[in-house]
Amino acid sequence: MLAKVQKWGNSQGIRIPKHLLEHSQIKIGQEVDLTVQEGKIIVEPIHKIRGKYDINELAGRMPQQGSLVEEDWGTPVGREEW
Repeated sequence: MLAKVQKWGNSQGIRIPKHLLEHSQIKIGQEVDLTVQEGKIIVEPIHKIRGKYDINELAGRMPQQGSLVEEDWGTPVGREEW
């Protein structure tokens, strides 16, 4: 299927036919992940559990080998002291 890249305001866009969205399980208004692989644009649906972020995806970004060190921020200032 051929499509045309068009200018929409300050952005560019491609209209995606309804049947392609249905087959890819993408709903109108849903966020998608865009990547480029070997010169091709890949559009993948994002499945979130609650809110804007998925805790498992965020935790996966954390470094595996990290050191936990307490930081000294100096003496309390103003109403910081407990």
